[in-house]
Amino acid sequence: MVSLVLPIRDEQPNLAPLFEEIETALEGRPHEIVAVDDGSTDGSLSELHRLRGRYPQVRVLALERQSGQSAATAAGFAAALGDVVITIDADGQNDPADIPTLLEVLAREPSLAAVVGYRFQRADSGWKRTQSRIANTVRTWITRDGMRDTGCSLKAMRAPVLRTIPRFNGMHRFLPALIQAQGGDVRQVPVHHRPRLVGRSKYGMQDRAIRGLVDALAVNWYRRRALRYALKEDTG
Repeated sequence: MVSLVLPIRDEQPNLAPLFEEIETALEGRPHEIVAVDDGSTDGSLSELHRLRGRYPQVRVLALERQSGQSAATAAGFAAALGDVVITIDADGQNDPADIPTLLEVLAREPSLAAVVGYRFQRADSGWKRTQSRIANTVRTWITRDGMRDTGCSLKAMRAPVLRTIPRFNGMHRFLPALIQAQGGDVRQVPVHHRPRLVGRSKYGMQDRAIRGLVDALAVNWYRRRALRYALKEDTG
C-alpha cells in the first residue's frame, strides 16, 4: 500500500491533470492519495471534492486555516495508511512518472529508509535556480546530510521512519536530514522537472534564505542530539 501525500494551496487548475498522471504512474499498485488543502482561496478544495468522485482512492483533508506546507505535510503523514509514503508538489513541476523508479529502488534495497529525488535539469528561471543552489549549498554544509537537492519534493519514505521524526515549521525542507538523524539510510536518484504551467511559486527569497538558515542550524543541533538506541524485551 502506497500513500501519496499532496499538500495543496491555491493549485486548482493543476489538480485534475496531476491526478490523472498520478493514477497512470500508480496503476496496478494499491494506493491512496491524501490531499491536504492548506486554506486555499481559489477553489482548490471544491476541485478536490469533484476529483474524489472520480477517483475513490482520494482522501481529502482540509486545514481549518492556512498553516504552511510543513503543517499540511505533517497532517498527511498522520493520516496516511500506506507502508510507503510519497510526497510530491501539487504544482505539476514534479513528474509522477518518476514515482515507480523511487518505489523500485526502495523495494530493491530493504535497508533503505527513503529514496529522494534530485532535479537534474531544472525548468525554472536562472534567478530561481541560483537561489536554490545557494540554499542547497548552505543547508548541506550545515546539516551534513549530503543531499544535492533538498528542495525537491518528490520523495518515497517508509512509513515507520516518519513516525519518529520531529514536526516543526520548515520540516518538509529537511526530511532526509531528519531521517538520517534517526539512523535511516537515504538514497538519491535523478528525477525530471517541468515548467510550472499555471500559477506562481508560494516562496520568495526570505523563505529560502533567512528561514532556511535558522532551520538548518536547528536541524544540525537535532542531528547531534537525537536519541539513537535499540531496545529488546528481557524475558529472562
